Amino acid sequence: MSASSATLTTPVAASSPARKILTDRINRIEVSATMAITAEALKLKSQGVDLADFGAGEPHFSTPEHIKQAAIEAIEKNFTRYTNVAGVPEVRKAIVDRHAADFGSSYAVDECVFTTGGKLALFNAIQVLVDHGDEVILPVPYWVSYKDIIQYAGGVPVYVESLESENFRITAEMIEAAITPKTKCIILNTPSNPSGAIIAPEDVEAIVRLAHSRGIYLLIDECYVYLTFSGEVISAGKFTDCKEHIIILGSLSKTYAMTGWRAGYALGPKPIIAAMSKLQSQSTSNSASMVQKASIAAVAGPQECVAEMRADYIKLRDRILEGFKTIPGLTCTVPQGAFYVYPNVSAFFGKGGIETASDVAAKLLSEAHVVCVPGEPFGTSEHIRLSYAVSESVVDEGLKRMREFFAGLK
Repeated sequence: MSASSATLTTPVAASSPARKILTDRINRIEVSATMAITAEALKLKSQGVDLADFGAGEPHFSTPEHIKQAAIEAIEKNFTRYTNVAGVPEVRKAIVDRHAADFGSSYAVDECVFTTGGKLALFNAIQVLVDHGDEVILPVPYWVSYKDIIQYAGGVPVYVESLESENFRITAEMIEAAITPKTKCIILNTPSNPSGAIIAPEDVEAIVRLAHSRGIYLLIDECYVYLTFSGEVISAGKFTDCKEHIIILGSLSKTYAMTGWRAGYALGPKPIIAAMSKLQSQSTSNSASMVQKASIAAVAGPQECVAEMRADYIKLRDRILEGFKTIPGLTCTVPQGAFYVYPNVSAFFGKGGIETASDVAAKLLSEAHVVCVPGEPFGTSEHIRLSYAVSESVVDEGLKRMREFFAGLK
């Protein structure tokens, strides 16, 4: 037997330390809270439980017909092979053209990468920008995945508490106070998931210029930008003199009711977009080819569907807010976009065994069969999030169940 063979067959000594199975980076993150709630709701539904489901942030509309037909046509024409990792030039041009027309931005095709959902655009941007120990400023409340994606990269989230009394306002002064020599990025989400709050145009510009002057990268999540309900709708991309430090993260999921299609994108400086594409080449490669064709139809085609959906969300928002007024103790800011309400439930702490927002969400699910997401994963401890991207009948039934549940707490 050779020496090498003997080495292969020699048993490991009993005293050898056990080898760690999971990496530190995977242990730095948690399962998405919204996905966990969705899974629990699906489990109950499979058991025949009738739920008023406000959990998942997903449009209740079907994908518009012209978008579906574009994908069908692509399949029928055998457009089903690999494409450029960053997406075919046509889909990237359609995206930069739409963004320029709507927001006054100025991006070239090679300053755009098409991704498998907006979350991947965020993930890739953080991975190529944030090293171990880098700080990322994150306003609170925040979308559940921001914190975990930052921590997965080895970054350190630095939280900035927004002003609930001013509809969760964030200002440049608040951001500036959190900047340190280790600050690498700032993440903004407007309109916000979970609160539906918008960052005022003057605050957006001030933060853009602050970040640019400090050499800090601003990642602005525009997932819900087309679902802004009132006032001027702007994008950080408007400030073309600062584009060197701006990365725009976009998604077709909510704008065009395309959540399951997984269609997202990023716009930014060419070196950063190239780095994101390089990372994508070693992970997902290109997004599905027929999804790219459908996405061209979405952003380059008629936009009336977006306006129709937005108008319906406004009606649903007003309906659920009116219903909240019939629940003593429940308070809620008025969302200016997206399709979420983020009521404060702290008035019920100390009643019926409830001590936290997670307790409220758990009891609403088990006792009232109302699905919502507790505020803790969004960075606050006194709120629950409800998505009103549902039918009017679900809104009404859910309000009825919540009213009875909270009235019964002693």
